[in-house]
Amino acid sequence: MRRFGGPEVLELADVPDPEPGPDDVVVAVHAVTVNRSLDLLVRAEGQKRGTVLPHVLGVDPAGVVVARGSDVRSPEVGARVAVVPHIRCMTCDTCRGGHPEDCPNSRHIGVHEWGGYAEYVRAPARNVHVLPDGVSFAEAAVILRHVPTAFNLLRARAGLSQGEWALVMGAAGGLGNAGVQVAKLLGATVIAGAGADERVQAGLSAGADHGVNYRRDNLATEVDRITAGAGVNVVFENISDPEIWPLAFASLATSGRLVTAGAHGGGVVPLDVRRLYGRRLQVIGGAGATREDIGSALEAAGRGQLHALIDRILPLDAAPEAHRLAETDQLVGKVVLNPTEIGRVA
Repeated sequence: MRRFGGPEVLELADVPDPEPGPDDVVVAVHAVTVNRSLDLLVRAEGQKRGTVLPHVLGVDPAGVVVARGSDVRSPEVGARVAVVPHIRCMTCDTCRGGHPEDCPNSRHIGVHEWGGYAEYVRAPARNVHVLPDGVSFAEAAVILRHVPTAFNLLRARAGLSQGEWALVMGAAGGLGNAGVQVAKLLGATVIAGAGADERVQAGLSAGADHGVNYRRDNLATEVDRITAGAGVNVVFENISDPEIWPLAFASLATSGRLVTAGAHGGGVVPLDVRRLYGRRLQVIGGAGATREDIGSALEAAGRGQLHALIDRILPLDAAPEAHRLAETDQLVGKVVLNPTEIGRVA
């Protein structure tokens, strides 16, 4: 990108190969996903996020380590890895207090540093994680992008526990589908919410016990019916649609918790404050993940307990078309770019 704007600003160009600093590795990228919030919005208005031009997008590359800095002992050259994009400062009070996932000085690969829409990407070695055998690069890119966040939101922030009910919104999207799978791993009974029947089916295929098409049916009424009037203990919200969010909030049982990360539905929603305090409800915002969350995601993927929902894989030079697709609501799963394939656009 040499300017901000529509998908047409993405251009294929030759740039120098990155060189690792003392604490860095260079990864030959085999897969990187297209994200609505961290690719499409940065492409359109990255100046609001501190993005400096020219810029290379791509927040979650996976591939093979081809070089490493003088101070790096792990991972080894040749290792199959995925890159986690948050670069924490590790010097602020939040980081030193044991919560680097909430670092106020965090920088982001693909937003503030050049990302993975490229044959090679440079990243700090501490941001690189070795993949379990049997997990493909495309699966790793999707899983490491969304599943650690789902663990953080559902397990750490919402405290979802065995036997509780969870409503997962946007169940066919990357984060929503991860939320369904993580909620099941934590022992919850899960209702998948989505805006079309085929998208509801994607949530059911991921393990949800029930599904609701919230564009056709009244979400709160359906949740009330499914739970026999009890409501759900946790809502996993990642859309922030002003029409649907209040219905998700109304689906909470007394002492319920709504956790949220994501706002492609608008980001500004009405809140029934009387219901909030009358039912002792909590609304919890959060993003990012801890190393424990990342480890949980990799372990579950290695055991075959997690699966990536991928709509299609395209060559790198199809990035503009991938962005046009991601702007629609027609995808079921993620679009993944493969930088090892260039010049194969039909």
